[in-house]
Amino acid sequence: MASVNSRTEWLHRLEDHTAAVKALAWCPFQANLLASGGGGSDRCIKFWNTHTGSCLNSVDTGSQVCALLWNTHERELLSSHGFTQNQLTLWKYPSMVKMAELTGHTSRVLFMTQSPDGCTVASAAGDETLRFWNVFGSPEVAAKAAATVKPVPGPFAHLNRIR
Repeated sequence: MASVNSRTEWLHRLEDHTAAVKALAWCPFQANLLASGGGGSDRCIKFWNTHTGSCLNSVDTGSQVCALLWNTHERELLSSHGFTQNQLTLWKYPSMVKMAELTGHTSRVLFMTQSPDGCTVASAAGDETLRFWNVFGSPEVAAKAAATVKPVPGPFAHLNRIR
């Protein structure tokens, strides 16, 4: 009775990480670009072309990657980390040059989320704290930048929706 349905088949199986994949983030300005972050023995942020399944780049961050967030106004990626510094790192994309390291948590930074205006990031860590960071600029600057960014249809826009 079970039949294979095109809506339930996976498109790609990506196996390049060498530890648990702990973070995923779709790029807001390139619809077929996905960033992923690996755990303690991997320590890499990998960038994937979701149309082909190919790994476009891999960057060793030096520590486990726990969460990823794209800046919705600029070509930047924020990563959160565990041991040893428990920091947030801001990267320029695509060069992956470190722009800033934000420290203060005393345990792994497990989760991050952006405010609706895209400027403030809240981080949650194993040290039982929430911290708020003005990472991505002021709302006025962000609004001007957002006005120049054109939305790109998602990589699966051509597929039927599940619901």
